[in-house]
Amino acid sequence: MSAQISVLLLDDHAVVRDGLKALLGTQRDMHVVASFGVASDALRYAAETPPDVAILDIALPGLNGIEVARLMHDACPELHLLMLSMYANPEYVYQAFRAGASGYVLKESAGGEVVAAVRAVHGGRRYLSGRIPPQALTDYARDRGEQPLERLSRRELQILKLIVEGSTSSEVGALLGISPKSVDTYRSRMMRKLEIDDLATLVKFAIRHGVTSVE
Repeated sequence: MSAQISVLLLDDHAVVRDGLKALLGTQRDMHVVASFGVASDALRYAAETPPDVAILDIALPGLNGIEVARLMHDACPELHLLMLSMYANPEYVYQAFRAGASGYVLKESAGGEVVAAVRAVHGGRRYLSGRIPPQALTDYARDRGEQPLERLSRRELQILKLIVEGSTSSEVGALLGISPKSVDTYRSRMMRKLEIDDLATLVKFAIRHGVTSVE
């Protein structure tokens, strides 16, 4: 049997966490390794013992779930983030994906959708709740005039600049205090977000958008 998907839960309502833990516990390929009601505790745990997937509530007191996602994404690039929310507004979805989330599920969704979303994001795929029309998100991004660089996190922008200027993964990692493997993960996600398949195209993109002046 393959290794189970380790899952971290963050929601300020214990009943929601207990429900999710019970739901995921029925899946042979999943295991909830930690459950928190406070963002700082979840961030500390994820930094020390990164799970495979973190399920984050958006409406948290204090530090909201989107900011938590951004911090986790920067600290643990291999961690896959799934947002759980009561809000179907495209703005929330857009900001969640910008923060580094790979999936967005509504709290009113059936349990089976949460399970499917965990498997999808763990497999490197994006997941959007079936109750949110994909076209709504596309229309929102178009209407607000999204620029391609807005799809990237601050850390991804840092790595983009260093890579296109010729730094190796080891050199970038040493400079930013992360592993070469993490740098490669950031690069893969960045290129997927930008829909770019090779380094030459990535360099051209960076020059065109003013990230670097290297020719």
